[in-house]
Amino acid sequence: MYIYDEYDQKIVDQRVAQYRDQTRRYLAGELTDDEFRPLRLQNGLYIQRHAPMLRVAIPYGHLRSKQVRKLAELARKYDKGYVHFTTRQNVQFNWPALENVPEMLAELSTVEMHAIQTSGACIRNTTSDQFAGVAHDEIVDPRPWCEIIRQWSTFHPEFAHLPRKFKIAVNGAKEDRAAILLHDIGINVKLNAAGEVGFEIFVGGGLGRTPMIGDLIKPWLEPKHLLTYLNAVLRVYNRYGRRDNKYKARIKILVKAMTPEAFAAKVEQEWAFEKDGPQTLTDAEIARNHRFFTKPAYEALPAQDAGFAAAQRDNAAFARWVERNVFAHQVAGYAAVTLSLKKTGVPPGDATDAQLDAVAELADRFSFGEVRVSHGQNLILADVKQADLLALWEEAKRIGFATPNIGLLTDVICCPGGDFCSLANAKSIPVAQAIQERFDDLDYLFDLGEIDVNMSGCINACGHHHIGNIGVLGVDKNNAEYYQITLGGRQGVDAKVGKVIGPSFAQEEMPDVMSKIIEVFVANREGDERFIEVFDRIGAEPFKAKVYEGKPIRKEKADA
Repeated sequence: MYIYDEYDQKIVDQRVAQYRDQTRRYLAGELTDDEFRPLRLQNGLYIQRHAPMLRVAIPYGHLRSKQVRKLAELARKYDKGYVHFTTRQNVQFNWPALENVPEMLAELSTVEMHAIQTSGACIRNTTSDQFAGVAHDEIVDPRPWCEIIRQWSTFHPEFAHLPRKFKIAVNGAKEDRAAILLHDIGINVKLNAAGEVGFEIFVGGGLGRTPMIGDLIKPWLEPKHLLTYLNAVLRVYNRYGRRDNKYKARIKILVKAMTPEAFAAKVEQEWAFEKDGPQTLTDAEIARNHRFFTKPAYEALPAQDAGFAAAQRDNAAFARWVERNVFAHQVAGYAAVTLSLKKTGVPPGDATDAQLDAVAELADRFSFGEVRVSHGQNLILADVKQADLLALWEEAKRIGFATPNIGLLTDVICCPGGDFCSLANAKSIPVAQAIQERFDDLDYLFDLGEIDVNMSGCINACGHHHIGNIGVLGVDKNNAEYYQITLGGRQGVDAKVGKVIGPSFAQEEMPDVMSKIIEVFVANREGDERFIEVFDRIGAEPFKAKVYEGKPIRKEKADA
């Protein structure tokens, strides 16, 4: 993992001191609300429905156990004893007092954490594959490139006030678990025929009010040119992106208006001014960042541990957990484990202070002291011996993180919604919980197989509802909370935005609606087809006919 140097620590400490003084002046009446707003947003502090919310950066989802313990300590000391992990691999505190935030930031700085650029019209936290560096299907480890981007983008003076927020994701595996096609810039790290590393650059993806899939504008970029090319993309966006309408200010709107070909041409023109210039990456700088991501001290182990195999044969519940929550590793005798934060009855993505302390202990005991956050709002221990999986499972059960539902219907991706967010049109957590309760039968869930359910409380799409196989969007209809259904979305190399199937439903109808959707899937399934395969084969009409059976169907805006 990346470790702060003296320069890193100094700039974070300076930012803490700066914000402490800004907060003092605001509380003393020396700064107005309008003057303080951009200052707090630059430090990750929102004013939500009930209290401030502090969003803390977790670069490409990586945490050390001491950082997890610090999050637990802050949740106890300054919040209500829990945190929320987001689809951007960040963590949020939902109940801090405004006057305590400077002290929280000061404590975070002692463990190399901060809240810089987790908000505002700037380059946000760069995300990546939660299994980066250990995935069995990995081509190139994307983490050193994520770190180079983090260093380049943090406090970048030219890109501190973009037309809108800007998000970058990096993938280095055959399967795209970073959803790069749905980001402002998506980077696919690849090898050419000669075994050389290079990048595919996608631009203009994103969700929200106008969901779009990114376009490939650079099929091959040499590593040394990464930052100069990203500079060129951001400069074209900064120059031509709209600032008169925030709903049309994202780069995806610009790319569509220009056409991807014309946008790519503009980038090439801009790039010509600085290609091979001062920000060209040297071999030494690339090597420096790669040195932070060396392999841990793996033991030489057999590819298949005999005790692990026997435990799967003898313990059906353990075998079920292994099937859903254990991911194949690059190194013989090891596995990556997903700790599910989607137990029925618990808001998706939430973890208590006690659970965080326990996860830190598990990381130290089983996984070289490292924890990762997935954009699916779960936690990962990336380097667990097969021989330790049974003991880890027992401990995970004890803290409520062993639900074997990764990738299944109850592994719901869900934003905090109207329970917390002032932007939300509707609550999302109660709907997610109602769906989990309706399908709280593991045998049935396993029979159904993989189904991605994503839920957002408003059109900003923090729950990524557009790319769920089944998406749920909270809308405001006549000052009441209703929910729209989209079907057919997916992420990955064949990413696709789902389509709204018809008018929205009241909250109390949602479990029945979900049941009807699943009924259609089961009735039309052939063999072990996945939900998305059935949808692609039969289309939306059978689902639409079932859920609106006996109800009038009228057109309704997707952004109600």
